Amino acid sequence: MGGGRPGEASGMTSTYTFEDGLSVRRLGFGAMRLTEWDYVPVGAAAVARRAAELGVTFFDTADAYDLGLNEELLADVLHPYEGLCIATKCGHARPSRSEWVPLGRPEYLRQQAELSLRRLRVERLDLLQLHRVDPQVPLADQIGVLARLRDEGKVARIGLSEVSVAQLAEARAIAPIASVQNRYNLTDRASEGVLDYCERERIAFIPWLPIANGHHATAGGVIGKVAAGLGATPAQVSLGWLLRRSPVVIPIPGTSSLAHLEENCAAAEIVLSDDDIARLGELA
Repeated sequence: MGGGRPGEASGMTSTYTFEDGLSVRRLGFGAMRLTEWDYVPVGAAAVARRAAELGVTFFDTADAYDLGLNEELLADVLHPYEGLCIATKCGHARPSRSEWVPLGRPEYLRQQAELSLRRLRVERLDLLQLHRVDPQVPLADQIGVLARLRDEGKVARIGLSEVSVAQLAEARAIAPIASVQNRYNLTDRASEGVLDYCERERIAFIPWLPIANGHHATAGGVIGKVAAGLGATPAQVSLGWLLRRSPVVIPIPGTSSLAHLEENCAAAEIVLSDDDIARLGELA
């Protein structure tokens, strides 16, 4: 039930194509930071606009990002989204700014999807992802309402976030799953098995928190040393490695800085040698 035509075995194809033919650039943009920290409307709008100018075609947001303000910002800047794919999420409530609570009751998911349609100013959501699986609600009920929204023409594609292989397989028995968004990067590979499953089944894998941090990403660490040899930054090496890791991977680095945005987008040009890949692979 998965989608996508990964292409070259190296993983360095520049686009990913979903089952229904929609193609996106494999280096996307995570919009969360635009409104979640020190929100400055003019600056945030400039970053979103610049991302599109730099060729980003896949933007990731969520109903829970600043209580819908993030979706509204993207609509203000990017609507009518010509040539763009706007992915959003539902199923994570925000009782307060610092609290994140899975909430997968079908009526709530439907309500949030309707609100996302309104805020993004569209009749159909390009990709609606279940932000978190609610352990208090049967997964079949959560996927079921997303499937009904898809049948009604309000959702084009369904995705999941932070799921196991078993949960992904269970969901796929109910409805086609176009994407999985799990935390994954060079130094955090807990979702390796999920990524391997997605590659086999040709499902887009969207790693959030894609840029590695910690000692290995410093100047003296492995990533920093590889970066120095390439004349790149550790962030660019992190993203370049993800693009090389699998052709189904669509990293979504986020930033509220124009300089960091341009640095991240330039990662698509990073060419890692087999020796670089071997050295970075040892971090697993």
